[in-house]
Amino acid sequence: MKVWIDGRIVEGQEARLPVTDHGLLYGDGVFEGIRVYAGRVVRLDAHLARLQRSARALGLELPAGAPALDQIVLDSVRAFGAQNAYVRLILTRGDGPLGIDPTRCGPTRTICIVDQLEIYDVAKASAGLDLVTVSVRRPAPDALDPRVKSLNYLNSVMAKLEARQRGADEALILNAAGAVAEAAVANVFCVRGGVLRTPLPSDGALEGITRESVLVLAAEHGMPTLEQTLARYDLLSAEEVFLTGSGVGIQPVRSLDGQRIGDQVPGPVTSKLGAAYTELVHTQGIPVF
Repeated sequence: MKVWIDGRIVEGQEARLPVTDHGLLYGDGVFEGIRVYAGRVVRLDAHLARLQRSARALGLELPAGAPALDQIVLDSVRAFGAQNAYVRLILTRGDGPLGIDPTRCGPTRTICIVDQLEIYDVAKASAGLDLVTVSVRRPAPDALDPRVKSLNYLNSVMAKLEARQRGADEALILNAAGAVAEAAVANVFCVRGGVLRTPLPSDGALEGITRESVLVLAAEHGMPTLEQTLARYDLLSAEEVFLTGSGVGIQPVRSLDGQRIGDQVPGPVTSKLGAAYTELVHTQGIPVF
């Protein structure tokens, strides 16, 4: 692991963070998870644009001066040295007193972590993930806007914990109205009636970078797509279900709440989009080496 923090790159075990950093104390900050495949940083511009939108939404001042965030990412990946890696780029509100007042913090702290990451067991993931619908609900957008990728991931942590305790690989999270929001760390897609469908951001889904890529790839391959409110029923009755995310790529789903999804895993749409996405991330992006 390599970590860029306070202007220098160090080994993971050497990285130090003040205990008064408000990212640690209150989850007061934003982050991006970015993939490196075949020595290329995938969709860095899109990730940085979302990071900046998230920061502005929280009134978090963007770091001023050099180096720029894109250069921090590239330098950190280069120092790590691997062709394939995972990047966690973080902005916290910085140091402050124990009180919650954000106006007494600063300056904004930038942290960039580069390491290997496999969210799911490779063999299990290729056979399809088992999901369960958890009791944890996604907060309403007017309480915690899903467009902000903040350090406060307790909702997802508790959903993942419940899923693992129930023997599943991943959690399906609904919103307060009972509509599908997303998985703990991924967006949800299903294929019903030959149409690729995914929940609306207004239902609690993160506007995922990989989600966006999949919608574009589907359109390029002539697949009809629809962003709509989805119920648990829509997934259970679907021909295919899969998850997407920068951390997970495209992962087929085998079952939901013990009920098998579709006739084959991965299904033809999942396989086609998975192959197109693999080609995309291995041939496009910013070269590092």
